Amino acid sequence: MKRAVYVNCDGLCTDWISPERTPVLAALSARGLRCAEHRAIFPSVTRASAAAVATGCRPIRHGLHGNRMGLLEDGRIVVRDAGPPDFRGHMRKALGRTLRVPTMAERVAKHGGFVAYSNVSPGAAYFLDPDEHGEVRHRAGSNGPGGLAVPTLPVKAGLEGDIAMAGLFCDEVLREKPRAISVMWFGDPDLTMHNAPIGSPTHMAALRQIDDLVGKVAATVDALRAKGEDILLLVGSDHGHETITKGVNVTAWLDENGFGALREGGQLAFATQGTAALLYAIGEAERVVPEVIAKLKSASWVGEIAMGAELERLGIAPEGGLVVGISLARSPEPNDFGVSGQRWAAYNGSEFKGLGFGQHGGWGPDETRPFLIVDHPAGKPARETERTSLIDIAPTILTFLGLPTDGMEGKPLAWG
Repeated sequence: MKRAVYVNCDGLCTDWISPERTPVLAALSARGLRCAEHRAIFPSVTRASAAAVATGCRPIRHGLHGNRMGLLEDGRIVVRDAGPPDFRGHMRKALGRTLRVPTMAERVAKHGGFVAYSNVSPGAAYFLDPDEHGEVRHRAGSNGPGGLAVPTLPVKAGLEGDIAMAGLFCDEVLREKPRAISVMWFGDPDLTMHNAPIGSPTHMAALRQIDDLVGKVAATVDALRAKGEDILLLVGSDHGHETITKGVNVTAWLDENGFGALREGGQLAFATQGTAALLYAIGEAERVVPEVIAKLKSASWVGEIAMGAELERLGIAPEGGLVVGISLARSPEPNDFGVSGQRWAAYNGSEFKGLGFGQHGGWGPDETRPFLIVDHPAGKPARETERTSLIDIAPTILTFLGLPTDGMEGKPLAWG
């Protein structure tokens, strides 16, 4: 049986890959296909990205707007975090479904099966297979096909958990119980970068550790190939990071600008996405959208605004009350470790935590440049200079497996 393995190094921007910092990834790049112009989706956040990897489609097609999403509940826009385990239930109740398009897990359910081990948020893990066609293992709870309970992934969040997960993945999935598609999604270096300066020794240590773990997986795959197994290995990331130097409470901003009553009435709301924000408006709030946009254009924290056709071009649909996408302001100044690019971040609450650390979500130059390497013994070392994206991963895997890719936005990569 042919099989494919995808490893995601959450938050690892392509610029950090080098022989000195990440020797394993550099070596894989040298022997496989390196996608030199690989790009994130918008919003450049993990939960919507997981759905994009799973479906080969952007949010405009798969329907998960971001890390947070406005749902119409009892005539009100309710912004919910897509990270907790119960979000899928809220999404189904509001929309009658989870994702609008089939996942890889659904497509291979009768063709060798799907499994994912993930150490990010529960939502990011579960949206790899939200309707339980395959197996998803996570520390918050795990399931097999049809929702069958399987053992919870016995790991903690963070690098220690990633180390433990990699060992389990190599033993339990790659060696003992192979499936047509196997996914492992590391929580780092993303978690470290949210809690330490970009370019700091702490960040560099996390990069080295994740690089070592990728090496463990690659060595296991190579050993299985030596025994005659036909395995396609893909290693990539979902987004990068940029340094946060200022934060804006977008709920307070609505109130301060005279829109508090509409916000309290559930007619107007922001869904924050780190360095981006999505604005929802329904009912009475629809008439004030031009006024809100005019005020946003003069706000110091706003970088670029997209609506209508421009929002669709970015890959997210003005639907369900969604009217505006915002990428927050950026300046080119370096941080204390010489890494250029400083950003605003949006939040809802009394205090913003994370100043001086990494964040993502918008369409800034570093947060939108993940990496992707495709490795197979039949392939030759190559660089793909055409633009690629997260949505190209699923069709590449399915094409390798000889399965159809109908309905996908992405295109299979020519790695051979």
